[in-house]
Amino acid sequence: MTLARLTETVHAVVDPDLRRPIGSLGMVREVSLAEGTASIGLVVPSSGWHAAPLGDAIRAAVDGLGIERGEIDVAFMDDDARAALATELRRDRPSMPGGQGSKTRVIAVASGKGGVGKSSVTANVAVALARSGHDVAVVDADVWGYSIPRMLGIELPPQAVDTLIIPAGAHGVRAISMDFFVPSDEAVVWRGPMLHKALEQFLGDVFWDEPDFLLIDMPPGTGDVAISMSQFLPRAQTLVVTTPQITAQRVAKRAAGMAKKVNQEVLGVVENMSWFTGDDGKRYEIFGSGGGAALAEELGVPLLGAIPLLPAMRDGADRGEPVALAAPGSEAEAGFSAIAARIVELRPRVRTNPQLVIR
Repeated sequence: MTLARLTETVHAVVDPDLRRPIGSLGMVREVSLAEGTASIGLVVPSSGWHAAPLGDAIRAAVDGLGIERGEIDVAFMDDDARAALATELRRDRPSMPGGQGSKTRVIAVASGKGGVGKSSVTANVAVALARSGHDVAVVDADVWGYSIPRMLGIELPPQAVDTLIIPAGAHGVRAISMDFFVPSDEAVVWRGPMLHKALEQFLGDVFWDEPDFLLIDMPPGTGDVAISMSQFLPRAQTLVVTTPQITAQRVAKRAAGMAKKVNQEVLGVVENMSWFTGDDGKRYEIFGSGGGAALAEELGVPLLGAIPLLPAMRDGADRGEPVALAAPGSEAEAGFSAIAARIVELRPRVRTNPQLVIR
């Protein structure tokens, strides 16, 4: 083992949160090797930085180099170094995901009413996309009923590099949510301008790093948040979630109407809670049948899939486990995998000069 080899290996380690080699980010202060002992000096953005995952990544990288003992010493960047790092991370990145020049496909997951499992669909579709090899992120835009971090099992808070927010993640999906910024028992009582500003920060001040897909978990209805998001993300596609119940289908139609009103493409419909399979193996259509298919036909878009009621999926959401982990091989997992595959296939239509038309 040579010092040059050790240095090269350490510099090539990718920070789990910044997603860049630490050598290129100026985070390696020194590397030394003496009598089989490696000493590595790091500099991280702040005292609250998630240094433990980075340390684990370094140890894993040097594990096979024949080093008998290793020491990692961590120091913290000053203000100038943090500002320089933020500038480097922003370099050659669009100001808004899905904007001009961005490769990111933005998909707003919407419903006309609450209680149809929209957040569950968002979380599980995101994980299914990630498990199929895509880089995926989620914005929890349901600022009053935020639930995405818990459903995904994200335990660490976001971090900051200067004014840039670095999102945390789990199961291959990064996310930002009001859940990280307000006490769990505190209600968010905000009017339009405050909501607009918070959503703008979620999109523009977060280091998304151009994921393949950015899913937006929208609040129910067609109010301030929906209008703001259509202004920020005019090229977004909309995925409408409903249940088999005809009443829910009629209300979900309004979410699709909102998308069309602001010239956003309706990608398709997902029917949730479609049936329950009992211990006798028989399917029971507790909420009726046909609502998803009827809505898709009326809108002229495909029904991307149907997801059954599954107690293991509900239990998994409470534990922070997506259905792929809570119930592998289940009908629900297969349904989300099929929906993710269809989303990948359905490329956005080519549009010029998308415009917001609100009266």
